[in-house]
Amino acid sequence: MTKKSRYVCADCGYEQAKWLGRCPSCNQYNTLEEVEMAEKLPGGAGAAKSGSVSAKGGSVKSREHEAKHSARLLREVSVSGDGASRAATGIGELDRVLGGGIVAGSMLLLGGDPGIGKSTLLLQICRHMASENFRVLYVSGEESTTQIKMRAERLAVDVPGCYLLAETDIYAIRDEVLAIKPALLLIDSIQTMRLSDLTSLPGSVTQVRECAAFFTYLAKEGNMSSILVGHVTKEGSFAGPRVLEHMVDTVLYFEGDDKDACRLIRAVKNRFGSTHEIGVFEMGERGLTGIEDPSAYMLAGRPAGASGSVVTCSLQGTRPLLTEVQALVAYTNFGTPRRTSTGIDYNRMVMLMAVLEKRAGYKLQNFDAYVNIAGGLRVDEPAADASVIAALASCYKEKPIAPNIMVIGEVGLSGELRAISQPERRAAEAARHGFTAAILPAANKKNLRVPKDFRILGAENIGEMLNALL
Repeated sequence: MTKKSRYVCADCGYEQAKWLGRCPSCNQYNTLEEVEMAEKLPGGAGAAKSGSVSAKGGSVKSREHEAKHSARLLREVSVSGDGASRAATGIGELDRVLGGGIVAGSMLLLGGDPGIGKSTLLLQICRHMASENFRVLYVSGEESTTQIKMRAERLAVDVPGCYLLAETDIYAIRDEVLAIKPALLLIDSIQTMRLSDLTSLPGSVTQVRECAAFFTYLAKEGNMSSILVGHVTKEGSFAGPRVLEHMVDTVLYFEGDDKDACRLIRAVKNRFGSTHEIGVFEMGERGLTGIEDPSAYMLAGRPAGASGSVVTCSLQGTRPLLTEVQALVAYTNFGTPRRTSTGIDYNRMVMLMAVLEKRAGYKLQNFDAYVNIAGGLRVDEPAADASVIAALASCYKEKPIAPNIMVIGEVGLSGELRAISQPERRAAEAARHGFTAAILPAANKKNLRVPKDFRILGAENIGEMLNALL
């Protein structure tokens, strides 16, 4: 059996015979890695290249096996039954992100920084689903069963139907799956798994891709839900080939600082639900606890009477969420002022500062500027533009904004306030938390139904908005 080497891109999985400094597919530098692979694998050719390793036999699927699956008319396919059923995880915030629970036969990829709570979340899922008479198999390639048991005792996870396995060889895992027939398979983590047919090391591009394809086939064949834990790079993306995210049904990211009690889970891909939902959690001694009222949590500790602080309302999926936008403007003696943003796009912040200087006459060229979204949340929608400008202007003028006013609106390059989506839901959320007024774009004020005693101030541009606030 002859062997050959291929150069595989660590970011996108592109393969070619020779090394290049830049990947021709994704244009990233120094990402091509040499991978030694067998030219012929048992049962078929090029399993490392084709991604079609069989989870049952360990070889490429034969045409006889594929012939068993015949095409069906769309109208004859039923969405009821096991193929469309969902199983609740017992964690309300996680079920919200997933769209109601884990779909049978689906593949889920969970990533996050080390120590943020991925393994803790898996054990909490085990506790609930095993108590609901689901068989769960927890496979760890990083810890022994004794180490997992120690964490389980701290989290009070002691239920029948939960199996532990410390293994990295996927054929051994396959044998256990066929013997136990679990309803949920947990793999911690995909970067530690290895396919013995391949000569590359665990965590390499080829190993990660082929192991993910193996578990995907295993899950679909047995109608078994699976959760893969994935390592992330320092840039915050999943380690390994980009194709890994395309192979799974759902991709979830843990966000937040591991030194902070607040954790966020965000869905960036979900074939069975919304991709804009977030779950808000608090880490404690007993694991992750869902926060039922995240708006109140995010506003806790808000300073009273401080300049540079304003509240806005962002839509995270179907949930309106009140967040505090903080800004600090400080004079600098250096020729080039510093600009820093946390929780909001940096380029967006720089653009808004240019609009504030050009359209409202605020001279910021000799001032450092810092903008922060309190609570570790990231806000990407343009509706937060007006609050960023209001916070910057408030700190520049050293004039606090009234604490019971919310500011929302998208800002254009001419300084105009443009209409936003779902203003009624945002106003209702603000009124529920004690706010008495909101500044909105004038286009949103027409025919707007708001709670009683809640005032709406419409503004055409940032000049009118700042005059009303300051």
